Amino acid sequence: MDLDELTARALRVHDLYDELNLAKRGRVWTREEFMLGFTGDVGDLAKLVMAAEGARDMPGGRGALEHELADCLWSVLVLAAKYEIDLGPVFRRTMSELEESVAAQLGAARDGTA
Repeated sequence: MDLDELTARALRVHDLYDELNLAKRGRVWTREEFMLGFTGDVGDLAKLVMAAEGARDMPGGRGALEHELADCLWSVLVLAAKYEIDLGPVFRRTMSELEESVAAQLGAARDGTA
């Protein structure tokens, strides 16, 4: 799947959650509430990474880590779509900026000028 396909699938799942929340609670999550849910997922991901590195005990193993990474990607894709951000070009631009910055810092560090 390419990024557009991933985003479309993420939005379909998000729409299903909206339908479920409307049916059960009479309302959907705001973007702010969705972001708070993402924050919780990032916390869960942090715990699973620590468990994978042997720093803590956490059930679920690799399957749980895979699931949480996918959950976090889902949230990023949905948030980008909700804020009308085209992640493809933004990601490429950001990676180029980071590569240039890190390469410059690395060069300075190697030359002893940093």
